[in-house]
Amino acid sequence: MTRPSVRIERRLVQRRWLPVAVPIGSLIVAFLAIAVVLLVTGHAPLPTFRRLFDAAFVADGALTNTLISATPLAFTGLAAAVAFRMRLFNIGAEGQLYFGAIGAAGIALLLAGQSAWLIIPAMIVAGAAFGAAWGAIPGVLRAFAHTNEIITSLMLNYVAALVLNYLIFDSLSYWRDTSATGQLFPQGKTLPDAATWPTFTLGSVTVPFGFVVAIVVAAVVWVLYTRTRFGFETQVIGDSPRAARYAGMRTRRKIVAVLCLSGAIAGIGGASQDGDFRHVLDARGLQQANYGYTGIVVAALARYNPFATVLVAFLLGGLENAGYTLQGADFPSGLVGMMQGIILFAMLGGELLVRYRVVIERSGSVGAAEATT
Repeated sequence: MTRPSVRIERRLVQRRWLPVAVPIGSLIVAFLAIAVVLLVTGHAPLPTFRRLFDAAFVADGALTNTLISATPLAFTGLAAAVAFRMRLFNIGAEGQLYFGAIGAAGIALLLAGQSAWLIIPAMIVAGAAFGAAWGAIPGVLRAFAHTNEIITSLMLNYVAALVLNYLIFDSLSYWRDTSATGQLFPQGKTLPDAATWPTFTLGSVTVPFGFVVAIVVAAVVWVLYTRTRFGFETQVIGDSPRAARYAGMRTRRKIVAVLCLSGAIAGIGGASQDGDFRHVLDARGLQQANYGYTGIVVAALARYNPFATVLVAFLLGGLENAGYTLQGADFPSGLVGMMQGIILFAMLGGELLVRYRVVIERSGSVGAAEATT
């Protein structure tokens, strides 16, 4: 009598086709599962998938809306990927994006009356500085107090949200509109016209300036991590902290630097929200979007590759944009969220097969064993 046993073991050798085949297979599994759910709920799968693709990439204005949805995801995904490559789990991109938006809005209001050539770079620098400062807190605590950066960065998200609410709803701060309307309905001050970031037109597609900045940031991160001593040392520290200390690498400084870099990228994402889309410090809108948490999923799906992060952000932005379009009386929002969740769950679950393999062992009565993978 055979007694099968199942175990998961790490792959010693990773085949080259796995990183390509597994995501494709995960998508196929996800769409098969979605098709079953659609059939159960009385929706034809093929027409629904066609509507989903059209709404995301083909219909009039679809690509523009997809790029709008993808821009903040690209920044928060890059922020997470930068930290995760060194085995630092920065869950605080949400709060760092808030502080980037605060810093960018503040400098834009301060420089009102100046030209866009001064205000827009100042917004980017201020957003990066405020985000880096907020990211430095879990970095310093991890480097010098050995605290868990997952907990500290996550808790700081709630602190950042409280600060954001205080500036707009609970005080007469520099960021709040103090006019008669603003006193009745709390809101941020409208940024000057020169603080509006430009757009680029490619045919019928409008590309936000923030998305272009995200691509530039991805290129800088790729060069930094693959062509510089800084990137080499972060990889060594992430793989083997003991070996890094033995080689004389300053691990504490690298921890703080990487989390500051991660926070700076998320902060630029906050500046993009001010300059590209909202044109005001929108406390409620930023908190409802949950860009920072979705960015973690983007980074994981991209396997922390900066260019792949921008691509995955574009695809998830299309999925999010299509979800808004499909919602209606015959297609509830819960069904749209279910479709998004199945795709994300399948993609993340498939990543397990890239690093690990499932081994099934069947052992007989005489002790002989047959293993299949």
